[in-house]
Amino acid sequence: MTYTKLKITGSKASEELELLVDMGSVYTWIPEDILQKIGISPKGERKFRTIEGRDIIREVGEAGLEINGERSTSIVVFAVKGDASLLGAYSLEGLGLELDPTNKQLKKVEAFITY
Repeated sequence: MTYTKLKITGSKASEELELLVDMGSVYTWIPEDILQKIGISPKGERKFRTIEGRDIIREVGEAGLEINGERSTSIVVFAVKGDASLLGAYSLEGLGLELDPTNKQLKKVEAFITY
């Protein structure tokens, strides 16, 4: 498992977190109390299917993210008690980062695929 330090920024403040990198998750999940504290407001809801096959509804918003000097905005999920806190694939791609499977570290994408 790979963890990374992340700076998340809202309209009121920033917070430094350490999150599990989970390429199997589309979005980044952050505890709702942290998102509220830094000024991230819900913009809607999404349905998710858990690994156990249960459907759950969670609020989503948008936050500024920074890892290793790379910055981007990203959709974030308002994680409730019992949900994992993790960095998902959508955020990584937006930051121009990828997980190197050999050394289990994040690295800059060398080039984006385009058509």
